[in-house]
Parts: sequence; structure tokens; C-alpha cells
Amino acid sequence: MNILVLGSGGREHALAWAILQNPKCDRLICAPGNAGMDQIADCADLDICDGSAVLAFCEEEAIDFVVIGPEAPLAAGVADRLRDAGVTCFGPSAAAARLEASKAFTKEICAAVNAPTAGYAHFTDAASARAYVQAQGAPIVVKADGLAAGKGVIVAMTLDEALDAIDTMFGGEFGSAGAEVVIEEFMQGEEASFFVLVDGETCLPIGTAQDHKRVGEGDTGPNTGGMGAYSPAPVLTDAIAAQALNEIVRPTMAEMARRGMPYLGVLYAGLMIENGRARLVEYNARFGDPECQVLMMRLGAQALDLMLACAEGRLDQARVNWADDHALTVVMAAQGYPGSYAKGSVIGGLADCAEDSFHMVFHAGTRAENGQVLANGGRVLNVTARGATLAEAQARAYAMVDSIDWPEGFFRRDIGWRAL
Repeated sequence: MNILVLGSGGREHALAWAILQNPKCDRLICAPGNAGMDQIADCADLDICDGSAVLAFCEEEAIDFVVIGPEAPLAAGVADRLRDAGVTCFGPSAAAARLEASKAFTKEICAAVNAPTAGYAHFTDAASARAYVQAQGAPIVVKADGLAAGKGVIVAMTLDEALDAIDTMFGGEFGSAGAEVVIEEFMQGEEASFFVLVDGETCLPIGTAQDHKRVGEGDTGPNTGGMGAYSPAPVLTDAIAAQALNEIVRPTMAEMARRGMPYLGVLYAGLMIENGRARLVEYNARFGDPECQVLMMRLGAQALDLMLACAEGRLDQARVNWADDHALTVVMAAQGYPGSYAKGSVIGGLADCAEDSFHMVFHAGTRAENGQVLANGGRVLNVTARGATLAEAQARAYAMVDSIDWPEGFFRRDIGWRAL
């Protein structure tokens, strides 16, 4: 098969790496890709949010299967354009991707099926939002309604933080994503990520993970897109996974189908777990980043078979074969992230990281120039390892981190601390 992966981050590098393990893959193209993906696949300069351009490329290159990594092309309807033209594609329609693209839409669906989630209110102006927050008090959660690249959620521990977040969002910090705001009750508990493949009817759980959202050690400082992750998530037990599937995921998927927008792709359910029960924090319409990196490390070649079964409506015949192992990834980010940061610094020592099925450096924000790898984003590398235990995976990942020479970068030393 000729396979096209859309995206340029660590998630897409991990997807490409897993796909390449499978003998069904004859040719792999990544668009636009990055310096790491360029080492394992052909990279193409393509506007991945332009469905017509992606379709024309698929026809030129005789692409058999397209895997859409990030949320922006999904929201832009690229999956719809491809499927309408008969191209097999992994990723939900623009209508179904509203589960991620609009927090208010997700809350409406949850209310329709009585799925356990945080209480909320939806606002289109700052004055009403401020009045609501002052009446509710803190802690409270303020969310930009639309897509804000993982940065549009403020967990405000004080009233001033909440009011500042409202002013920031309505003030245009997140563009059109912040034109509407959802304000939620603060949920106590421990957060974990539950990943389920859905082909419109069948829901197949494919793994759990836990990520570290805050920039500083001990889970302190501002929220980021994620500073590290591990899989499986011990807090998400089999019993809690079954409850989440029966009370949250399956009812949501049935309601989406009832509304004429059946979901096809991976559904990422962010869950808050307290006293042995899960409530929904949010849905994402694609794999998490960096959770995808630890899932792919554990799934390997079968990831392609599972995604194909999903895209072709055969999930009722599919099975996930989990090894009894653990994976952990450490994000190396540019100094200053999640605020402003410089690009263009040289990353050395990558050749010293032995890469195999137990050790991988997935590139997130990198580019190649004159034979060197340069930093080209906020989150730059995902240093990932597998082990028989989480402690072993953690030790292997940090051994690789320590061999990378990048003074302009930083990372957390405590990824996995909750489970360990």
C-alpha cells in the first residue's frame, strides 16, 4: 500500500514509525513532515488543510490510505473530501470533529445522553462570563470554545486568574477559538486519557495513557500541550474503562449517529477519575500528543491494521494484542515554552540515541538544514522508551535524554511520578 500521513509533529512521526513496521506498507509519504520523518519516509510540501490539494496529491501519487494526524485538517473537512472521492481515510468528518472543535457542542451532546461531566455555562460576551465567574467563585475552568492548539484551557485557582482568562480569550489571544467561552466546574481527581477506535458503530478501546500538562516538575506552572506521557495509566482500571465506555463513549457515539454525523476514527476521551468513577473532561477527535507516542511504541505494526479496520468499517472483527509492557515519553522543549521561544538552535547527540523497538526519538518541532537538525517549534523532541516496567521505561528514556546535546532546550525530570 501507498500510505500518506498528514501532519508534522511528534504524533505523526510516531504514527509513521508504527505504520512502517507493517509489511502492508510499501511506500510512506508524510506531509509536510519534519526532520525525523524525513529519515523514514518521503516528505511532501502540501497544504494539509486544503482538501482539494490533498485529494489531487493522492491521485498523483496513487495513495491507498490517508491517516490524518492533527485536528485542523479534520475541522476543515479534509476527511469528507477524501471519502467523497473514494479515498480510504482515517479520521472523522468535519461534523463529527465538532466534538473537539466546539466545547459547547460536546457539552450539548453529553447533556442529551446524560453522560457524566462537569457542570458548565456557555458565553458569547465577556461581561456575562465575568458575572458568572464572580457568582461561582474559584477554582473554576475557563475554556476557549474552539481549537486553540491545546492552549485554550485555563484551570483558574483564584478568581483573578479566571477573570484574566476571560479577558484574554475575548480579547483575541486565541483568535476565533476564543470568540465563545465555556466555563466549567473544577473537577477533583486524577486525569487520564482513554483511546477508542470507532467506525460509526463499533467502539474498540485501544489503550490508556496519562500525560503531564504543566510545564514544571511536580505538575506546576502553566498548562502546555503536554511535557511527557506514559502508558498504560494505572488509575484507569478495567472497571473504570468499562464504566467510561458504557456511560460516556458509547452513548455519545450513538447520539452522533442518530444526528446523522457518525464518528469514524480515534476518539480520545480525557477523563477525570475520582472514587473509582470517571467523568468526561473533553473529547479530542484525534490521537493525543504526546500520548500517541507511547501508544504507538506499544502497539507497533498492528496500529496500521487497526486503523485500516476502522476506516473500512471492520472493527467488529478487530482485536488489540497488548504486550504486558510500559512506555514513557519525555518532551524536550525550547526554552521559554509555552511562552515565546527562539527557533533555529542546533540539536546534537541524536546519533548517539540507539533507535529500535524499545528506544525512539520522535521529532515534533524540527527541520533539517545542511545535514543538521534544528529546533523549529515549542515542543521539539519526544524521547520515548518501552520497558517491562514503567521504571525501566523511564530509565531508558532519561538515558537517551542525557545523551542529547541541546543547551537551548529543557525538559522535566519527573515524568511518570504519579504512577511510580
